[in-house]
Amino acid sequence: MSLRFFTRSIRAYLDYLVALALMGLPFLLGLGQSNPLALWLSVATGMAALVLTVLTGHHLGVWRLLPYKFHLAVDLWVVLTFLFAPGLFGFTGLDALFYWVNGAAVVAVISLSAPEQGVTA
Repeated sequence: MSLRFFTRSIRAYLDYLVALALMGLPFLLGLGQSNPLALWLSVATGMAALVLTVLTGHHLGVWRLLPYKFHLAVDLWVVLTFLFAPGLFGFTGLDALFYWVNGAAVVAVISLSAPEQGVTA
Protein backbone atom coordinates (compact mmCIF):
# COMPACT_ATOMS: atom_id res chain seq x y z
CA MET A 1 0.00 0.00 0.00
CA SER A 2 1.36 3.38 -1.02
CA LEU A 3 1.37 6.37 1.28
CA ARG A 4 0.69 8.52 -1.77
CA PHE A 5 -3.09 8.30 -1.65
CA PHE A 6 -4.23 11.74 -2.85
CA THR A 7 -5.39 10.97 -6.37
CA ARG A 8 -6.17 13.59 -8.97
CA SER A 9 -9.85 13.05 -8.21
CA ILE A 10 -9.43 13.58 -4.47
CA ARG A 11 -7.27 16.64 -5.12
CA ALA A 12 -10.03 18.17 -7.25
CA TYR A 13 -12.48 18.00 -4.32
CA LEU A 14 -9.85 19.25 -1.86
CA ASP A 15 -9.00 22.20 -4.09
CA TYR A 16 -12.54 23.53 -3.91
CA LEU A 17 -12.70 23.06 -0.13
CA VAL A 18 -9.31 24.70 0.39
CA ALA A 19 -10.23 27.66 -1.81
CA LEU A 20 -13.38 28.28 0.23
CA ALA A 21 -11.49 27.83 3.51
CA LEU A 22 -8.80 30.31 2.46
CA MET A 23 -11.51 32.87 1.78
CA GLY A 24 -13.57 32.28 4.94
CA LEU A 25 -11.21 31.22 7.71
CA PRO A 26 -9.28 34.50 7.91
CA PHE A 27 -12.49 36.27 8.92
CA LEU A 28 -13.55 33.56 11.37
CA LEU A 29 -10.09 33.52 12.98
CA GLY A 30 -9.71 37.29 13.03
CA LEU A 31 -6.52 37.32 10.98
CA GLY A 32 -4.82 40.62 10.28
CA GLN A 33 -3.91 41.59 13.84
CA SER A 34 -0.18 41.86 13.07
CA ASN A 35 -0.66 43.11 9.51
CA PRO A 36 -3.88 43.54 7.48
CA LEU A 37 -2.17 41.73 4.62
CA ALA A 38 -2.41 38.51 6.67
CA LEU A 39 -6.16 38.55 6.13
CA TRP A 40 -6.23 39.69 2.52
CA LEU A 41 -3.38 37.49 1.24
CA SER A 42 -5.37 34.42 2.22
CA VAL A 43 -8.61 35.74 0.73
CA ALA A 44 -6.88 36.64 -2.54
CA THR A 45 -5.13 33.27 -2.64
CA GLY A 46 -8.45 31.52 -2.04
CA MET A 47 -10.10 33.45 -4.86
CA ALA A 48 -7.21 32.65 -7.20
CA ALA A 49 -7.34 28.99 -6.12
CA LEU A 50 -11.05 28.85 -6.92
CA VAL A 51 -10.49 30.29 -10.40
CA LEU A 52 -7.54 27.95 -10.95
CA THR A 53 -9.59 24.92 -9.91
CA VAL A 54 -12.50 25.89 -12.16
CA LEU A 55 -10.08 26.21 -15.09
CA THR A 56 -8.00 23.06 -14.40
CA GLY A 57 -8.22 20.01 -16.63
CA HIS A 58 -9.65 17.53 -14.14
CA HIS A 59 -13.11 16.03 -13.76
CA LEU A 60 -14.36 18.91 -11.58
CA GLY A 61 -12.90 21.62 -13.80
CA VAL A 62 -15.68 23.66 -15.34
CA TRP A 63 -13.81 24.92 -18.40
CA ARG A 64 -10.64 22.73 -18.29
CA LEU A 65 -8.38 25.23 -19.99
CA LEU A 66 -5.27 24.74 -17.85
CA PRO A 67 -3.15 21.59 -17.66
CA TYR A 68 -3.10 19.80 -14.34
CA LYS A 69 0.69 20.15 -14.24
CA PHE A 70 0.29 23.93 -14.32
CA HIS A 71 -2.04 23.64 -11.33
CA LEU A 72 0.63 21.65 -9.47
CA ALA A 73 3.23 24.31 -10.28
CA VAL A 74 0.95 26.98 -8.80
CA ASP A 75 0.59 24.82 -5.68
CA LEU A 76 4.37 25.01 -5.27
CA TRP A 77 4.28 28.82 -5.51
CA VAL A 78 1.56 28.88 -2.86
CA VAL A 79 3.74 26.79 -0.54
CA LEU A 80 6.66 29.17 -0.96
CA THR A 81 4.45 32.22 -0.48
CA PHE A 82 2.78 30.84 2.64
CA LEU A 83 5.98 29.64 4.27
CA PHE A 84 7.86 32.89 3.66
CA ALA A 85 5.03 35.45 4.04
CA PRO A 86 5.27 35.69 7.85
CA GLY A 87 8.94 36.66 7.70
CA LEU A 88 8.59 38.91 4.68
CA PHE A 89 5.54 40.82 5.91
CA GLY A 90 6.06 40.70 9.67
CA PHE A 91 3.14 38.41 10.49
CA THR A 92 3.21 37.31 14.11
CA GLY A 93 1.07 35.19 16.40
CA LEU A 94 -1.98 33.57 14.82
CA ASP A 95 -1.32 35.38 11.54
CA ALA A 96 2.08 33.68 11.16
CA LEU A 97 0.84 30.32 12.46
CA PHE A 98 -2.01 30.30 9.92
CA TYR A 99 0.41 30.65 7.01
CA TRP A 100 2.96 28.18 8.34
CA VAL A 101 0.29 25.54 9.01
CA ASN A 102 -1.32 26.04 5.59
CA GLY A 103 2.05 25.98 3.85
CA ALA A 104 2.94 22.74 5.65
CA ALA A 105 -0.47 21.29 4.75
CA VAL A 106 0.10 21.98 1.06
CA VAL A 107 3.55 20.36 1.31
CA ALA A 108 1.91 17.31 2.88
CA VAL A 109 -0.76 17.08 0.17
CA ILE A 110 1.83 17.44 -2.59
CA SER A 111 4.03 14.81 -0.91
CA LEU A 112 1.12 12.41 -0.50
CA SER A 113 -0.26 12.90 -4.02
CA ALA A 114 -0.22 9.84 -6.24
CA PRO A 115 2.01 10.29 -9.29
CA GLU A 116 0.25 10.97 -12.55
CA GLN A 117 0.51 8.18 -15.05
CA GLY A 118 0.33 9.15 -18.69
CA VAL A 119 -1.66 12.31 -18.01
CA THR A 120 -0.95 15.37 -20.16
CA ALA A 121 -3.82 17.69 -19.25
